[in-house]
Amino acid sequence: MEFDDDLTSCAQLVQQADPDRFLAVMAAPPASRAVLFALYAFNVELARAPWASQESMIAEMRVQWWRDIGAEITQGGPVRRHNVATPLGRLLSPDLARQIEPMAEARRWDIYRDPFEDEAGFDHYIDATTGSLMWMAAAALGQADEVVVRKFAYGVGISNWLRAIPELVAQKRIPLLDGTDDGVRRLAQKGLDHIAEADKARHLVSKQSGVALFSGWQARAILMQSIRQPERVAGASLGQSEFRRRFCLIWRSSLGRW
Repeated sequence: MEFDDDLTSCAQLVQQADPDRFLAVMAAPPASRAVLFALYAFNVELARAPWASQESMIAEMRVQWWRDIGAEITQGGPVRRHNVATPLGRLLSPDLARQIEPMAEARRWDIYRDPFEDEAGFDHYIDATTGSLMWMAAAALGQADEVVVRKFAYGVGISNWLRAIPELVAQKRIPLLDGTDDGVRRLAQKGLDHIAEADKARHLVSKQSGVALFSGWQARAILMQSIRQPERVAGASLGQSEFRRRFCLIWRSSLGRW
């Protein structure tokens, strides 16, 4: 698909707000970039919505706006004019657009300061956000097993969450059920276990769909860091050097190994 002004705007938004996913898209085949940029730009907008105002009612309205966009795409009718919603409506199937509703509902947690009720509630949040996004991207590009994609996405979601913890704490949120070093280790190990399970069934994800999983190329390294040095979570020092970060992406994408 030719990049019009809307898709160019989506790419620019992802580059500025989600540079890791931007790099992953640029490592993907050109034919897959339009749908990935549209989806990742949507994810940026939805993730920002709960933080748009300190007034919970305004934040709820921002989240609801994206729920309405999801409903419009699902119903197959016209989608309101917007630089992200318009290309999303053009590129995403009505069936896949059903994932927007649970994504938006999960993002309501970000509006308030209540902790997760239990492990099931936390797991649902990770699956409804990272899992649904990765599944939409994978399914939009080709054939894939949803369980396998969501298993991998869970590990990716945990790695992203651990990196986000310092900012969440600064915003007076309670991001972990157990914030001790042992609690961090257990959570990171759970993420690694999910990735390992997905690896065993990677044959169920086509090469075309696997491109959508490139966005998780750093997850294993970050989860292993969290297990070895859980204090790095609170210290906001998780991650790889710029050279290693880019090298790993190039290596994995060139081999098609997400």
